[in-house]
Amino acid sequence: MMQANQTQVTEFILLGLSDDPHTQKLLFILFLGIYMVTVLGNLFLMFLVRADSRLHTPMYFFLCNLSLADLCFSTNIVPQALIHLLSRKKTISFRRCAAQLLLFLIFGCTQCALLAVMSYDRYVAICNPLHYSSTMTWRVCIQLATVSWTSGILVSVVDTTFTLRLPYRGSNSIAHFFCEAPALLALASTDTQTSEMAIFLMGVVILLIPVSLILVSYGHIIVTVVKMKSAAGRFKAFSTCGSHLMVVILFYGSGIITYMTPKSSKEQEKLVSVFYAMVTPMLNPLIYSLRNKDVKGALWKVATKNFSSRLRITH
Repeated sequence: MMQANQTQVTEFILLGLSDDPHTQKLLFILFLGIYMVTVLGNLFLMFLVRADSRLHTPMYFFLCNLSLADLCFSTNIVPQALIHLLSRKKTISFRRCAAQLLLFLIFGCTQCALLAVMSYDRYVAICNPLHYSSTMTWRVCIQLATVSWTSGILVSVVDTTFTLRLPYRGSNSIAHFFCEAPALLALASTDTQTSEMAIFLMGVVILLIPVSLILVSYGHIIVTVVKMKSAAGRFKAFSTCGSHLMVVILFYGSGIITYMTPKSSKEQEKLVSVFYAMVTPMLNPLIYSLRNKDVKGALWKVATKNFSSRLRITH
């Protein structure tokens, strides 16, 4: 009876990572640095791909899509987290919370699909190199990218619907630094089993199925690379795939811990969320740049071109 008389929550309070002012200032400096590197790194990677015709290949087309998703993913969360670290009022309206949840899931789920597509691209390039150009046409690439974004949107709409359809009439304090489904479900005023099951099933679709495809692709890739007679060919294949595999492990590992494993402590959940919401989008462009000769070559080409232009202007 008492629960029936309670009104629906209209805003939430984000408790954040710490209530200690000194710690909050340190986190602000850390997160601001991470966000700046994320923005500059992903924008610069997209610029390099556009500027150098040697990077106009399917692999870098998908990498640009991944950088765009990373950039939007981080921008949806970090700026608000930074504001809350410096302000006393740490509230977010129900509608803004719903929008943040939806966008977070869209960009996150799209990254999951794109990583699976990128593994397929590497599989075709290494295991069937003679058929690569005829298989990975630009039409196919655009279709695969469209399917990735569409699947991300569909899964996100399902997860968001099952999360927000529940009544929220009790506590409005979210033990998190942004609106994420598990943290919101903990505040629901009714049984959440159906919603949790729906979110788990969507996790199977967007996490476990792509991971399975990636594992199968890399199983074939490893067998093919081991059989290569050329040491240079093996090194190039492992170098290209190593970057992608590192990103896969970082992103999928943290995502599976959050959505596919039994509930852990709130502090552990927040720590994992920091990793995949902030750290991974920052690391992606760094990993692909530092471990990739093509990107290094494009960077050197742009740098020398700008230097030559300045010399001509000077003289």
